[in-house]
Amino acid sequence: MGPVSISRALTEEFAARWLAAHPHGRLVERDLATTAIPPIDAAWIAANYTPRCERTAAQHELLALSTELTAELLAADAVVAGVPMHNWGPPASFKLWADQIVRFGETLAITPDGLRGTLAHKRITCIVTAGRHFIAHADRDHVGPWLRTFFGHLGADVATVFVDGTADVRHRRIERGAFLDRHRATIDALTET
Repeated sequence: MGPVSISRALTEEFAARWLAAHPHGRLVERDLATTAIPPIDAAWIAANYTPRCERTAAQHELLALSTELTAELLAADAVVAGVPMHNWGPPASFKLWADQIVRFGETLAITPDGLRGTLAHKRITCIVTAGRHFIAHADRDHVGPWLRTFFGHLGADVATVFVDGTADVRHRRIERGAFLDRHRATIDALTET
């Protein structure tokens, strides 16, 4: 929802505070709402399974965006993602991104014991927002558990913050600044770790 997005405002707050705490850090932004990410298909999967040195030029081209997205993730010291809940799940653009960054030999290592995530020691903070109030209905939060499962299998240390009731801002039941202030202490605490 662009500039009125609560998840965008809170991720920007997190990024600003993280940069203040890490003055030599570098911020890389990826707006999934404006990035055209195609769904994976059989050809993409075949290219992903093919060892890099054996891929054809067409397979490298097919994986080019995925390679860029994966490189961003692997190079990051810390990651923050704003994930609004859409129909009890993550937005389609986020799921498309997630599919693109599951790469054999990069974010997943094939070991004799099976697959192992390579994102160990990488902190991923997900700020999940929802229009309705879900605190009394935690069983309806399918996004937080999905994020912890997904990034956990990639080996990351995952922190999720659940911010519900964002529709109260849109319906003017609470002023936007006051709503954001409620969550700033949580953001502060997360950027200190």
